[in-house]
This record gives sequence, structure tokens and C-alpha cells, in this order.
Amino acid sequence: MKLVTVHVRWIVRAALTLCLALLGTAGAHAQRDPLPSWNNGPAKEAIITFVKDTTDKSSPKYIEPQDRVATFDQDGTLWTEHPLYAQAMFALSRLGQLAPQHPEWKEKDPFKSVLAGDREAMSKFNESDWLQIVAVTHAGMSTEEFQALVRQWLATAKAPRFDRPYTDLVYQPMLEAMKYLREKGFRVYIVTGGGQEFVRVYSERVYDVPPEQVVGSSIVTKYDDSGGKPVLMREPKVFLIDDGPGKAVGINLFIGKHPSAAFGNSGGDAQMLEWTQAGDGAHLMMLVHHDDATREYAYGPGGGLPDTHVGTFSEALMTEANKNGWIVISMKNDWKRIFPFDQ
Repeated sequence: MKLVTVHVRWIVRAALTLCLALLGTAGAHAQRDPLPSWNNGPAKEAIITFVKDTTDKSSPKYIEPQDRVATFDQDGTLWTEHPLYAQAMFALSRLGQLAPQHPEWKEKDPFKSVLAGDREAMSKFNESDWLQIVAVTHAGMSTEEFQALVRQWLATAKAPRFDRPYTDLVYQPMLEAMKYLREKGFRVYIVTGGGQEFVRVYSERVYDVPPEQVVGSSIVTKYDDSGGKPVLMREPKVFLIDDGPGKAVGINLFIGKHPSAAFGNSGGDAQMLEWTQAGDGAHLMMLVHHDDATREYAYGPGGGLPDTHVGTFSEALMTEANKNGWIVISMKNDWKRIFPFDQ
């Protein structure tokens, strides 16, 4: 009887050990998926394969750690950009706050259209119109004063469709891609057509990207120590438009080498992807296609907002992507969830 009891105990212990081992193996497999919010498919596979190839010393595609650079556009690539870019919403809000001090704006465009709430006219604003708005809402103050205004606005402003802070509307799959690359030794940069100082306010908190790794559009700043304490004053003059060809210029100016991986979502990112592909060694170029009107928005080829001027993804860009071997990420098909707060 004693011998039987011993055998039973041994069998139970062995069974428990096996169960724990199986659970541990299953847990390890679950943990090994670096992109859990991505559906299995070519896009997810492309990222994982690229990282494995470029970080394995035995691979012919191996990239030395000092040369591992990945660049991400922000608007439409890392967070939502519709119905209007967050920074544009900030500028319009600030314009309204400043309007009582400028009665002449009621008779002068583009300010007149903004103050009248003329959405149709605002949808047709060109670069010159927006530069005028930026000049009066982003300049005439120190960098510290500007960043304080941005913090104040972000603390209360909400995106209209989702009724959530703009910094909640970041894409969970892209956060995972950035984290995965960082864990494998890549330096991750945000390269954005948005304002450099605007994005630096929240880049580390939201994306885990330090301010010094944000490259963006910027206006001229001037050193001023007339008040006893040196400050950088923001002037109403453009220094760099970090969009289109300007992205390659900005990357060279602030990073100093070709990226190995680049992620964008619109025609304004094409030159960044081209510049990445023009470098030596292995490359990964990806474009986010907004094709999910239910969970976010659909625009670009086959989308529900074909006439939008925000985040334009044209048929020509799709053709260029196919020609150059760029991977197009389908928001609808490739992402299990879009935002961190999604179930």
C-alpha cells in the first residue's frame, strides 16, 4: 500500500511539473511575440524578419549597432491626423484667444475665415495661409513659453470624434514596433512635418522618444540675453519645413546618416523612404494606409475621404510603393487593435 501511495505521489508530482513546464513554454511563446497588436501577415513578418536579419551577426544583412537608425513620421503614422492635424487645431485655438487683440483679423484672410468658422474656406488653405497662422500663434515668445502653452492646450484639448485627449490617439501597433526596434539596438527618431518644439513637449511621455531624437519643422530662433537670463526667442520666419524633400534634409542635418528603416503614411513621407532606400545595407520602408472607417478613418486609394488634403495617400504613392518594394500596412487588415484603449 505504501508503495502504491509513493507511486501516486510521484505521478501527481510529474504531472504537475509537466503542466507547469507547458504553461511556462506557452508563456514564453506569448512573450516572444514583439508585435501582439498586429495580425499575422506580410507587414508583421517584414518587421520581424528585418530586425532578425539586421541584428544577427551571422546574417549578410547585419547592421552594426551604431548604424541602426529608424525614423517614424508622426501625423497619420503614430497618431491620428483627422479631421485636422493636432498642431493645426492648437494654432486655431490660439488664434481665437489672440483675436480680441487684433480686430483687423476680422477683415483679413486667412484669419477672417478661421474666426468665422468657415470650414470650407479653411479646407482650401495653402502653405502660405498656414504659415501666416503659425507666424502669429507660434512666434514672438521664448521656446519655454511656447512649450508651456502647448502643455496647457494638450491638458484639456480633445479630438472631436473620439472625445479623448490627442495624446490618447496613438497607434498601439506602432508603439510596439518602436519598442521592438529600440530593444534590438535601433535609435528611434520621429521625423515629422509638424513643429519640432511642439512634438518635443510630449514625445518622451507618449512615444518614449527623447526630445533630442525629434526632427521637425522649425522657425528661426534668436539668442537673447537682454533680460539677464538667456532665452531663445521664436521669430516669424521659417527655418526648415520638414516635409517632402525637407525630411531628407532634416535627417541629414540632425541625424547625419541614412536610416535603415522608415515609416510614413503619405506623399510627404515619400522622400524619407527614398532617402532610406538610397543608403547602404538592408532597408525597411513602410507606409500606413488608413482604410478602416469603422475604427478610425478611411482615406487614400479606395477610402471614404478621397478629397482630403490631410495625410494624402494618392494612387501615385501606391504605385511608387509597389514599384520600390515598400510595404503598405493596412490599418484594417494588419492591426488587431488601433489605440491602446481598444479592447
